[in-house]
Amino acid sequence: MTAITVTSEKTGGMTKDERFVILASSLGTVFEWYDFYLYGSLASIIGAQFFSAYPPATRDIFALLAFAAGFLVRPFGAIVFGRVGDIVGRKYTFLITILIMGLSTFIVGLLPNAATIGFAAPVILIALRLAQGLALGGEYGGAATYVAEHAPNGKRGYYTSFIQTTATLGLFMSLLVILFTRTATGEAEFAAWGWRIPFLVSVFLLGISVWIRLRLNESPIFQKMKDEGKSSKAPLTEAFANWGNAKFVLLALIGGTMGQGVVWYTGQFYALFFLQSILKVDGYTSNLLIAWSLVFGTGFFIVFGALSDRIGRKPIILGGCLIAALTFIPIFKMISSNANPALEKAIQLTKVEVVADPAGCGDLFNPVGTRVFTAPCDTARALLARSSVKYSTSYGPAGSGVKVVINGKDVPYADAKASDPAVTAAIAAAGYPKAGHPEIVRMSHPFDIFRPQVAAIIGLLFILVIFVTMVYGPIAAMLVELFPTRIRYTSLSLPYHIGNGWFGGLLPATAFAIVASTGDIYAGLWYPIIFAAITAVVGFIALPETKDVDITTN
Repeated sequence: MTAITVTSEKTGGMTKDERFVILASSLGTVFEWYDFYLYGSLASIIGAQFFSAYPPATRDIFALLAFAAGFLVRPFGAIVFGRVGDIVGRKYTFLITILIMGLSTFIVGLLPNAATIGFAAPVILIALRLAQGLALGGEYGGAATYVAEHAPNGKRGYYTSFIQTTATLGLFMSLLVILFTRTATGEAEFAAWGWRIPFLVSVFLLGISVWIRLRLNESPIFQKMKDEGKSSKAPLTEAFANWGNAKFVLLALIGGTMGQGVVWYTGQFYALFFLQSILKVDGYTSNLLIAWSLVFGTGFFIVFGALSDRIGRKPIILGGCLIAALTFIPIFKMISSNANPALEKAIQLTKVEVVADPAGCGDLFNPVGTRVFTAPCDTARALLARSSVKYSTSYGPAGSGVKVVINGKDVPYADAKASDPAVTAAIAAAGYPKAGHPEIVRMSHPFDIFRPQVAAIIGLLFILVIFVTMVYGPIAAMLVELFPTRIRYTSLSLPYHIGNGWFGGLLPATAFAIVASTGDIYAGLWYPIIFAAITAVVGFIALPETKDVDITTN
């Protein structure tokens, strides 16, 4: 087996070996997003398979909590594998991480369900999610560092932007595999056993990834430092206990990856959630709308990565955060008016108010979905939130019952199970549409994109993707350039995975919890708006520009 490495200082076009390095490094990111989309899209089926001992609503909660567990442990994986990468080397560390990631995905496809092996099934599933989350914590830092340390000075933004682009490839792959498998097996068979196929076919991607990565040599910059005996013996201490470096870790998080993470997840994953759960667009159409926006927008990862080599990382990343913060609400309102005009009209023309004794009204904020609401005031508001109804809460006399007031007409509410037929009927009569309403956008086939309603939505989603490409395209180069070679892997991995795994990964659930607790379908957008704005301000003031840093000398 011939090892591939790049040591030249050329400044011309990309060589064959450099393209190979980028391909090998990027495959882990493909895995990352392939698995993310698989699990997120199939969460309800996974809940039914592995948490069947619980009621349906509880199954979904546990499935989503298992999903969230992978995000929560990512920073810990960054610490563990970042340390290994700075001591042992980049190549072998991210070879290990891709093996763990790929095998975890594959084993989910083989794992017997709860009906077969009982309680062991969900325990093993959660263990696999935790293992994968830890591996993900080391994967991105290794890939970004490895590519950047091969790139010529002045082209790191361009070279590392290919890593960011292949995240979208992972989304496409998972989307295509899911749609193909559903079509081939039918919905009933897919729910019973066909859902395993997308997980199982990942073994082919794993085999290709490992074979390619085995052909790589160590990063020339790291190898030179190690040969000279200058590598770190205690990267964690140097990275986080030394304020001279720790302050840049903190700045990279607050002034960079925090805003980048929320803009990224809003532009793709919350947009998908908003279409499906709030606007009631069917899953097939929602996925196609997002897919087309990615088709048109993906190339801009490379555009903005290359542009950052010319004008700097800060103007693009922080400019993207600022523009997104200023425009999220109007863009999502325009998406609503095109995707579900009946809902938009109902929001404008219908005033809904829940009136109840304040002692019986609690806080509906429930980002992890584990709280159970039983008080009629709470279940009434939860019913309205699930129906995407904009409502307000007013307080009646002590001891009074709960009523829903719709355009001045009282509708008594007495069913604490949140399924009151009188309220449901009154909501429908007021113009609030249910799923399947004829005015809700629907695509009949993948190329049904030329109708004005569909084209307008894709155009708006494309703008959101442009924001994503602005903040994400240059981020790898900036993170690499902020930190010295001896502790680079450790230092950049932690802020990246906190920003993306915590601030970004928990965004959809938290934003919907804000929607439910406020009665405003756009209120959840304040989550990304606030954090993106903080990043823009802190980054512009305190984050250094890095594009001219020579990483071969530090």
